[in-house]
Parts: sequence; C-alpha cells; structure tokens
Amino acid sequence: MRWRDQRRSTNIEDRRGGGGGRTIALGGSGLIVIIAVIAACIFGVDPRQFLDSSALQQNQPQQQQPRNKNNAKPDQNKEFVSVVLASTEDTWNRIFRENNSRYKEPKLVLFTNQVRSACGFARSAMGPFYCPGDDKLYLDFAFFNELRREFKAPGDFAQAYVIAHEVGHHVQNLLGTMDKVTAAQRRSSKTQANRLSVALELQADCFAGIWAADANRKGLVEAGDAEEAIRAAAAVGDDMIQKRTQGYVVPESFTHGSARERVEWFTRGFKSGDVKQCRIFE
Repeated sequence: MRWRDQRRSTNIEDRRGGGGGRTIALGGSGLIVIIAVIAACIFGVDPRQFLDSSALQQNQPQQQQPRNKNNAKPDQNKEFVSVVLASTEDTWNRIFRENNSRYKEPKLVLFTNQVRSACGFARSAMGPFYCPGDDKLYLDFAFFNELRREFKAPGDFAQAYVIAHEVGHHVQNLLGTMDKVTAAQRRSSKTQANRLSVALELQADCFAGIWAADANRKGLVEAGDAEEAIRAAAAVGDDMIQKRTQGYVVPESFTHGSARERVEWFTRGFKSGDVKQCRIFE
C-alpha cells in the first residue's frame, strides 16, 4: 500500500505507555483460547457483551501518556494507522456528503494490554473493536503480529482492512443499523440473533471493500494488496476459526460469517465501489 506520503488523521488518541496491568502466561491450550477470543471479537458488533468489566475494574491500570521522545524514530505503526484512518475519513465524508448527510469522524484509540472504553474494560486479546458508546475504535498493535503469525494474513493492506472494517461498524452506528439489529436480536432466538450478527459483520466487510475501492481509485493500492485483504477476511471466517480451535464446524453458531461469505462481501464492495451493493438487510 502506498501510504507514506499521504495525509495523517488527527483523530488518533494514544494511550500507550506506562502501566499495562498484569500479564498472563499461557501454554498451548491458552493460546488456542486467545485465538478463539480474537476471532470471536476481532470485528465485534458490540463489545459490551464480551467485556468482563467487573474483573478488570479490580485491576484497572493507570493509563499514562507516552513520554516525549524528541530523538526517537518515527512510530511506523502509528503513522500507518493514521494514514489509513485519514483515508477512511476521506471516503466516508465524500459518501455522506453525496447523500446530503454529515459524517462524524471516529477516534482511533491506541492502547497496550488493556483499556477502558464506554463499553467497559477490554483486554488486547479481544483484538480490535469498535465501541458505539463513544464512537471510538480501539487497537493494540500486538494484534498485527497475531494477524501475521496466528491467522497467516500478513501485509499492510490486511491491517488496513481490519481498520476499515471497524470503521464500517462506525458507519453502521451512524446510520442507526446497529441499534436496529440489537433491538431485533433481543426479540429473536439465539440462532436468529447469530444470523443478524453475521449480517452486520458482512456489511462491515462490504463497507471495508468500499473504502478499498476508493483507495484503489486514488492509486494507493499496489499489486497484491487486494489479495492480502482477502486472505485476512477468509482467515477470520467462523468456519476457519472453528476448524482450527475445535476441529469441526457448527454453522448455526456463526456470529461473523464463513470465510467464503466474508470474502464475497468484501469483494462485492471492492469491485463495485457502490454502497447500495452493501444492503444486506433489505
């Protein structure tokens, strides 16, 4: 991805540095649990249902601002996500403006180990998430290593896809889609609630594809980038995660969609660049 000479977003909130709370050593089975949790929550709809606020409140870390390092090398990860976020801002500001509406830009919070949000406290093992309560995306850079090592989805565009997907949830929140789905889930059976969750995730994948199409038109996408995003989308499919963690697949338990579905909806947005193609609830 050609990103180094692009605009940086000012909507970055850096909470890294300092405390970080307790660390937990995990063996083989523990690692599998972490992978499952990341997969379940990597592009979560509403992290409040996953966050254990009561447990974390007892071990709340004191978040410290990073020390000023005048002679330090540029923070490449921070620079990169700042550019990706700025690119999503450009895309969605344009789309909302064309539809006679105003886009409210989200904040991207960088943290280490664990963080407090309006949705509660979260550990980095959850993976990136969006909190509708404060219109913020949350990211621990350790997840990029997990994406490469555990999910076998390396590359900067794979990382950009992750951010664009979470921004997709923000768009859903602005449009009122998340509230409608949450209300419908309360009236539904568990199986139907899972299907609604899958639809929400697939639409966010499609919205990520819309951003990718816009980035491609601007010349930011390099050869192989789309394949990186597709590999990432497939790797976090519910079927792939279940095969890896438990050895068998239970389709009715899916909450994020199969690998095929996730690739299909990202590709739909990427190839069309048309938001109307993401109308999964109609």
